[in-house]
Amino acid sequence: MESLIPLIAFGVIILFFVLSYYVPVGLWISAIASGVSVGLGDLIGMRFRRVSPREIIDPAIMAKKAGINVGLSDLESHYLAKGNVFKVVSALIAAQKAGINLSYKQATAIDLAGRDVYDAVKLCVKPKVIQTPLVAAMAKNGIQVKAIARITVKVDINKLVGGATEETILARVGEGIVTTIGSAASHEEILENPDKISKTIQNKGLDANTAFEILSIDIADVDIGENIGAKLQIDQSEADMKIAQAKAAERRAMAEAREQEMKAYEQEMRAKLVEAEAAVPQAISDALKDGNMGILDYYTLKNISSDTEMRHSFSNMADPTKKIDMHK
Repeated sequence: MESLIPLIAFGVIILFFVLSYYVPVGLWISAIASGVSVGLGDLIGMRFRRVSPREIIDPAIMAKKAGINVGLSDLESHYLAKGNVFKVVSALIAAQKAGINLSYKQATAIDLAGRDVYDAVKLCVKPKVIQTPLVAAMAKNGIQVKAIARITVKVDINKLVGGATEETILARVGEGIVTTIGSAASHEEILENPDKISKTIQNKGLDANTAFEILSIDIADVDIGENIGAKLQIDQSEADMKIAQAKAAERRAMAEAREQEMKAYEQEMRAKLVEAEAAVPQAISDALKDGNMGILDYYTLKNISSDTEMRHSFSNMADPTKKIDMHK
């Protein structure tokens, strides 16, 4: 019998921990003391539904103390939907203190949409400043202008679900900066009146369909960049020069090819002339044999040839730089 006492004691301890897990008596007592209506059966049922009782009861106590009427079943449903019950209740309390109209349904929708509902309520009370990256644009005179803007925004709680995020605000403001600089006649116009950028942007209603309300847009920095217009002109001139050089090289190559063709043709004609002249004596001989040509005709032809050579000689004596070319 004495040997069973340790086993019984161990069993009692195990039973105590099991009952403490499934029946959180301390949490039940805290809820009852805070005026939250919950039974032990409700707490045991949460365990079986794999819901942490503390993550439901503690927010319920917070809501009760703040005078917010939220049922345990609603909190448990939001927990089972993978929502953050503690942040939802904290947001409801903060909104009530700040006088912001926020319902439990809105708060849970914002939370399930992936937004931090508690931070959203804080941003409704305390605006936030976001800064654009360095935005560069070119004025009409070709000078580049760089600007940075700081945007003060406040969350619109009613547009938080489905509204565009901060990235959209930054993109729209950046586009407005580029448009304003691009429409300026010169960079000096922007440097003299940097507020022209902010005024132009604010009149565009850039916070439409976003979760924010733009309170102000301030230009934090304006600087001068490169002379883009001159650089583009230089690049264009270089491109035109390269095109002209390429065309000139093409014409030169065509002229050289044409010259080579003419030289080849001239050589071919000279070769034919030499061949023809070589055949002349044989033709004369055949003509004499056949009686087609008399001896007087032959001497007449020789005299004509001698006269031609004499004229060439006199011509070369007048101009020593010329050479006799009987083939021409």
